[in-house]
Amino acid sequence: MTIAYACILFMGLLPYVAAGIAKKDFVAYDNSLPRQWLAKQTGFRARANAAQANLFESLPLFFAAVIIASVVNVPQQKLDLLALGFVIARIAYLICYVANWPTTRSIVWSFGIACIVAIFFQI
Repeated sequence: MTIAYACILFMGLLPYVAAGIAKKDFVAYDNSLPRQWLAKQTGFRARANAAQANLFESLPLFFAAVIIASVVNVPQQKLDLLALGFVIARIAYLICYVANWPTTRSIVWSFGIACIVAIFFQI
């Protein structure tokens, strides 16, 4: 498995980390109505839930970029580096979102998108 493919696997799982943060300690958690329970949350729980949604939203473009780049034989070292850059940016994004650092969050979000665009420019 290449590093870029491992990044696909990792990114596929990262939104569930955000979901776990949102449900941390399961304070009055209602598993029969989890979405309604999350919709009523505030603070770090609400931010972690929003981060989860954004992490899921970023997956299709990242997955497509890595897969297409692999199919057309983009140099593996470049692809791996850009995929790792995206993963690092998205981890930082999750941290910034939960910590309520909106400006830094926007900066790391931009870096992550730039990594995806850079992968496409390698094609």
